[in-house]
Amino acid sequence: MRKIKKNILLLLFVSTIALQTMAADGGRIHLIPEPVSVKEQSGEFLLDKNVSLTTKSGDKQLQQSLKWFSQKIQKTTGIDLNHAGGTKKMTVVINQRADTSIGKEGYKLSVSPENITLTANTAAGAFYGLQTIIQLLPPDIAAKTAVNNVNWTIPSVEITDYPRFGWRGLMLDVSRHFFNKQEVESFIDEMVKYKYNTFHWHLTDDQGWRIEIKSLPELTQKGAWSVKRTGRWGTFLPALANEKSTYGGFYTQEEIKEIVKYAQDRYITVLPEIDVPGHSLALITTYPGLSSTKKQYSVNSGWRTSPQDDNSLDPSNEEVYKTLDKIFTEVAKLFPCPYIHIGGDEAYKGYWEKNPACQKLMASKGLKNVEELQSYFVKRLEKILQSKGKKLIGWDEILQGGLAPSATVMSWRGMNGGIEAAKQGHQVVMTPWDYVYLDLYQGEPSAEPDTYGLCKLSDSYNFEPVPTGIDEKLILGGQGNLWTESVPTYRHMEYMIWPRSIALAEVYWSPKTKKNWPDFFSRLEYDFARLDAADINYAKSCYNVTFKPSKHGSEDLSLTMSTEVAGLDIYYTFDSTVPDLHAAKYDGSVLNFPTGATQIYAVTYRNGKQIGKQINITKDELIKRSAAERHVY
Repeated sequence: MRKIKKNILLLLFVSTIALQTMAADGGRIHLIPEPVSVKEQSGEFLLDKNVSLTTKSGDKQLQQSLKWFSQKIQKTTGIDLNHAGGTKKMTVVINQRADTSIGKEGYKLSVSPENITLTANTAAGAFYGLQTIIQLLPPDIAAKTAVNNVNWTIPSVEITDYPRFGWRGLMLDVSRHFFNKQEVESFIDEMVKYKYNTFHWHLTDDQGWRIEIKSLPELTQKGAWSVKRTGRWGTFLPALANEKSTYGGFYTQEEIKEIVKYAQDRYITVLPEIDVPGHSLALITTYPGLSSTKKQYSVNSGWRTSPQDDNSLDPSNEEVYKTLDKIFTEVAKLFPCPYIHIGGDEAYKGYWEKNPACQKLMASKGLKNVEELQSYFVKRLEKILQSKGKKLIGWDEILQGGLAPSATVMSWRGMNGGIEAAKQGHQVVMTPWDYVYLDLYQGEPSAEPDTYGLCKLSDSYNFEPVPTGIDEKLILGGQGNLWTESVPTYRHMEYMIWPRSIALAEVYWSPKTKKNWPDFFSRLEYDFARLDAADINYAKSCYNVTFKPSKHGSEDLSLTMSTEVAGLDIYYTFDSTVPDLHAAKYDGSVLNFPTGATQIYAVTYRNGKQIGKQINITKDELIKRSAAERHVY
């Protein structure tokens, strides 16, 4: 008996040491977004040919999800989960009586060496649990082809999980650059890995009309195409005389139905955006009579004009509302989403002020200014959408001149628009540009593709969607937005989206109390191995040095350097030689340029190995850089 007791005590001691060791090095569990509760246990579940996937639920959506999961597992591991009589079970249970602690999208996951049990109230919750199981497997599970010689183990664990927000979105702008059906579906596939549930599809803008409207076929015959230009956005030549418009594309209604179904199978709601009254040049190019000037324009490929092209619809023209009624009739039938996004941002009103018909309408309706004229337009549009059974959502400019009665506001120019809308009792989706705009620089600008503004990975992670003093119930959630003026390819789209969208996924899903940057980054670095296995072109800008110029004493320029990731060493030179471990090591102090020096080279190392890019920046460039705003250079 003493011997048995000694063995039991020894086993408990070894297990305790093992768990302490796992905790000290971050453990075997690296989930993103971080679940509500994770209790790691000793032991592991081996996924092999003896495992069978079972469920007693007849839910059709769940069956579709289990089929998706089984196919993914078999494609990478070669293991077929769809057989009876396995000695180990992976069981998925839909609760007959709802577990109120996890809500509609939550789940509970129990993993032991013998069995895995996943329980949820809905098929959506079960699907998110399946995503967690995939993340618990070795990173090679993310590969797109079969992987051999891997022990497919899952750590023993007890997880309870549910999302903080019901709206967890990513926006893709397909107007500035067109992405085909297969690319959009790939984008959706990447979203679901991190439990996103809303795909905001920016379908129209000055640069292209991307959705087939059968009652208005000219929209895609003409409005979907522009002349081809390559280079820096905003510097392109306008269309030349007789130059053919061959660049662009559009989605047929059949393709849209397929994408919507593809998203639904993955519990993604597709939110369509038809951007009006501004950003409407593709529509106006097709139908010039819908603008105040009634001039014929070309679909814009990325040039700026002076004076500005008239890209705003004329709110005094009844044909505008008849045309939009036709468009939204077809859009409403294609998208099950309860909302339709009408844009409403950056509408240029200069031509409205000069338009006699607009002035007459304003006088007859008692409208004091063109902001109230835009509000008149938005309120009429709200009634059109309501007649189709849809709710209106728009960017925060729809607040100008008075908010439509039941509108939902997507706040992008900071948080103030969302705060104002919430104080009026309206629901809000928070998307402030300096935290969630994925087209911005994500590291030292001199080492990044050309764009504007700065939104670092840590900025996105530190975003808090609920302002102080605002009822959290009115904040539906948030999303990351990718505008594609400077994103011409799918590969570059990946670079801009990941990993900042991974950080935002945790902001929207995980409890606020769980937010911890060092812990998140340690999990993210593990996730980088998954991204590598999936051949995703993610950015590693977080490892690069960032320069901050300043004026110090009598010097014309001083600077400091920093890194977003803790524990990195910075080495630098002023003499145009390549910095390495033998160069000067930065100690955090203010640096002045030596007499005659015109540039600084810097690079980051970790544990004696280079981890960031070597960055070269001139003194003149640092002098030009404005420090007036936190995120804008």
